[in-house]
Amino acid sequence: MTKALDDAALLAAMTRITLEAGRIAASYFRSGATTSAAVESKFGGSPVTEADFAVDRFLRPALSALAPEAGWLSEETTDTDERLSRERLFIVDPIDGTRAFIKGDPRWAVSVALVESGRPRAAVLHLPALDETYAAVSGGGATLNGAVIRASARETLAGGRVAGPPKALEGLKQAGLSFEAMPRVPSLAYRLALVADARLDASLASTDSHDWDIAAADLLLHEAGARLSTLDGRPPRYNAALPRHGVLTAAPQQLGEELIRALLQSSNNAKASHGKPSG
Repeated sequence: MTKALDDAALLAAMTRITLEAGRIAASYFRSGATTSAAVESKFGGSPVTEADFAVDRFLRPALSALAPEAGWLSEETTDTDERLSRERLFIVDPIDGTRAFIKGDPRWAVSVALVESGRPRAAVLHLPALDETYAAVSGGGATLNGAVIRASARETLAGGRVAGPPKALEGLKQAGLSFEAMPRVPSLAYRLALVADARLDASLASTDSHDWDIAAADLLLHEAGARLSTLDGRPPRYNAALPRHGVLTAAPQQLGEELIRALLQSSNNAKASHGKPSG
């Protein structure tokens, strides 16, 4: 971040760039139908499209011009150790929810965050097919399409709306929680952001999410009065040598503590069940 850009100007510039990236991605998107973009398989079997690469190629020089000293981490750029020496880092997912994008499901996003000393400083999450743009800067609150958003004020998860992997949600119910399990949201970043604007009361990220999946949504949650948390109650840290995370919860503090207790109980229940002798 250069001295010429204060936080408001930085966020405005990041938003402008992310919106343009969304227009690039949207040019390949076909609502309700298979994308026009060529599709390949990455190592591990996850899909990637020419749209992902096109957005990535646009974002790197555009964002780096805002903060030339910042490192770079993107799902679609080969990672190097060079970023580890940088205090600031852009973390990008050109298309979060690529499988949804390919199938014509509008719930995919362009996710951009600037991380500073291991925590997000500014973030934009843009969903072109839904015309939704989230933005946040540290200490400045979070917005959706320019309107201030706040997380749920619910005091308990009982009757609340929770999204996450079906197996994890079933484990929560077996641990005694009573809630409304919401349909799967294919973009993890969007699933977390829906907690920031209170359309969900809480959500879960299963193990093996990466920095690019969660960094922007993390700041949105924090600035909207919620938090993204590990099972030991700590916020994620970014720009580690291995940018991968374990199970995470997204919820306002009072709900997050209840959710973590239930997840730990669910884990203990599963261990006890696996340890039972066979009949």
